[in-house]
Amino acid sequence: MQTKLQLHGFNNLTKSLSFNIYDICYAQTEDQRRAYIDYIDEMYNAERLTQILTDVVKIIGANILNVARQDYEPHGASVTMLIAEHELAPAPGTNEESPGPLPDAIVAHLDKSHVTVHTYPESHPHEGISTFRADIDVSTCGLISPLKALNYLIHSFDSDIVTVDYRVRGFTREVDGTKIYIDHDINSIQNYLSEDTQNAYQMIDVNVYQENLFHTKMILKEFNLENYVFGVNANELDPKEADNIRDRLQREMLEIFYSRNLI
Repeated sequence: MQTKLQLHGFNNLTKSLSFNIYDICYAQTEDQRRAYIDYIDEMYNAERLTQILTDVVKIIGANILNVARQDYEPHGASVTMLIAEHELAPAPGTNEESPGPLPDAIVAHLDKSHVTVHTYPESHPHEGISTFRADIDVSTCGLISPLKALNYLIHSFDSDIVTVDYRVRGFTREVDGTKIYIDHDINSIQNYLSEDTQNAYQMIDVNVYQENLFHTKMILKEFNLENYVFGVNANELDPKEADNIRDRLQREMLEIFYSRNLI
């Protein structure tokens, strides 16, 4: 069991968790591609994303100070939440909750404690491949840890491929002045994933321990074509066409997973 640190002042460590989540789909016709993008826009609009991030804030034990959200034209959405470790104190001389930091203070705190999500629906008119990417960042300071939200975030999206980065930055001090650069044990992001997540995904790590930097890539182990074709029944496809679609989808997924085009 890790010994509890005795700190001088408050915990200055910044813990940042960044996700890239990808959903891959085959939509052959223009109408099917448009329907897929419309489905994604409806499924992951700003209101739904706000609810997901609200749940994340509750999971990590933080408190929301401010929410900004936006649906974009023609597609995509963004949500940003400013968060704090503790609840807001009542405004001086009142029993009402303080409205939060003033605008100039918000800028100063954005790199300390915030949760953001941005979505990027995309399709290619010739290949029939459509992708949906969600970028999620959870950055905290103090005792709250973004790692608690790992499994919830992965299961909140149709995640075919996930890349996760976790980094602890800065330092805090013990009462004797000794600097602390990380306040918890970790050798892999995988240690914080639930058993069902570990069983569902093939994973590789690229970690830089001396920099407190951890990186994990994940791709689903099982591939069922029925889950990847939009607007058609996979069982009704010509076998040769089904094999061609399967090959193109799996190639797309591997290229995203390895971050390079395959020859």
